[in-house]
Amino acid sequence: MGGMPNFLDISTPAKRFRLVAWWEAVTWAALLVAMFFKWVLGFEEAVRIPGMVHGIAGFALFVVVTLATAGSLRWDMKTTFLALVSSVPPFGTVVFERWAVRNGKLAELSAAAGEPDSGATGSGDTARV
Repeated sequence: MGGMPNFLDISTPAKRFRLVAWWEAVTWAALLVAMFFKWVLGFEEAVRIPGMVHGIAGFALFVVVTLATAGSLRWDMKTTFLALVSSVPPFGTVVFERWAVRNGKLAELSAAAGEPDSGATGSGDTARV
């Protein structure tokens, strides 16, 4: 039970970004399930609520938090662009978040993972996304 309260900690920009990246992926999953109900099972209204939740509380929130995090952690344009693009494919935000931790882009989260906190540019910038 020690991991969950730590995961819900939003006291820093990196921790807020991590939580919102995972939340965006959860809303994507809900939307994909709803799309199955709509297109395979014929429930036309199935995507109405999950689509709105994903669009506003998932995607739009992720974009706002990404831009705030990019400013706070002084991400370069490439990192910011990759973060924003990661919100397009399903679960891309989680892939980006893991990449950002490994490549020193998420401050104390990267440091805790044994990666040097390299500030704006960092080493290993080439996309291993």
